[in-house]
Amino acid sequence: MTGSAAPVALGMPSLPRDVEGADPAHGLVDSFGRRATDLRISLIDKCNLRCTYCMPAEGLPWLKKDQLMTPDEIRRLVRIGVETLGIRELRLTGGEPLVRADLLEIISGLRADHPELPIAMTTNAIGLEKKAQALADAGLSRINVSLDSLHRETFAQLTRRDSLDKVLTGVEAAAQAGLTPLKINAVLMRGINDQEAPELLAWSLEQGYELRFIEQMPLDGEENWKREGTVSAAETRELLSQRFRLVPSQENRDGAPAERFDVYEPHGNDKDDDDKHDAGAHGAGAFLGKVGVIASVTEPFCADCRRTRITAEGRVMSCLFSNEEFDLMHILRDPEATDADVAQRWAEAMWVKPAAHGTDRPGFELESFHRPGRSMSAIGG
Repeated sequence: MTGSAAPVALGMPSLPRDVEGADPAHGLVDSFGRRATDLRISLIDKCNLRCTYCMPAEGLPWLKKDQLMTPDEIRRLVRIGVETLGIRELRLTGGEPLVRADLLEIISGLRADHPELPIAMTTNAIGLEKKAQALADAGLSRINVSLDSLHRETFAQLTRRDSLDKVLTGVEAAAQAGLTPLKINAVLMRGINDQEAPELLAWSLEQGYELRFIEQMPLDGEENWKREGTVSAAETRELLSQRFRLVPSQENRDGAPAERFDVYEPHGNDKDDDDKHDAGAHGAGAFLGKVGVIASVTEPFCADCRRTRITAEGRVMSCLFSNEEFDLMHILRDPEATDADVAQRWAEAMWVKPAAHGTDRPGFELESFHRPGRSMSAIGG
């Protein structure tokens, strides 16, 4: 069953694609020479929040249980990815992974198969308070938490749920359980929480977390995204500079989506000349920590993208904005199909990865750009 990877068209017709260059022996390489080593697997599309930049207030039609990959199917895909296709790190996403009842079974199985594999999870942290230690014991490496505001009213406006206290309690429990380095993901929305950026960073630094600001992307379920409404990376850096001094990190980005900055106190606040993190060379005060900015819209990093995504029902999305999905589920559930068949299909799906933003170059205003047929929760972050 290793023939051409027939795409599942979502919202636009598909054209025949040349997949002759796909070879699992070379890993998940695309026709532009990029190699995917970072696997994102969505465990479920369902979520208990209704974030305005992600889905409609009424939610979405959820997948039925038998449409979701089983724990064994997830383990098989990860094993093929690691042992055959060169996957080096794994992120479990959703929807909200904590909603899935067999989450601990999934994580413990993955850890048993891959003792050294970094396994992270992105969550909204609702319910994490009661599960953090069990997740750590099962083998989860660390947590990313989505948190856009520290103010109850603003949080409720953005998520359509009054759950800030639950999130903060969950974050604290994750830190105590050792699910670190703990990262906070924040989306700034113009006129809603953008002015809170310095406060979010101050809180994250104080708690010992690393904050990531993510530009809002055209992946909302209600399709209200407008380019002019996006708080750009440049604007975010300017907002943070009102309270901190940012210095670009000198470390190798190594395909990471976030551009990282060293964060220092502003001029004149450093009284310890012997501090090993003294930033005198930068004209700043004491070193406070790091912050990242993911500029998918205004400063795209598509040329060095190393991610491969699999949706909760077992479809490969080579690009977050792709209008093509490639089904692995029917191969996983075919008793005659081998791991080699799965690897070949996966490699073919990644070989035809578009250059950028689902088309031939970056730009959401291009005529060639078409919004994907799903929102972020249905794709998996």
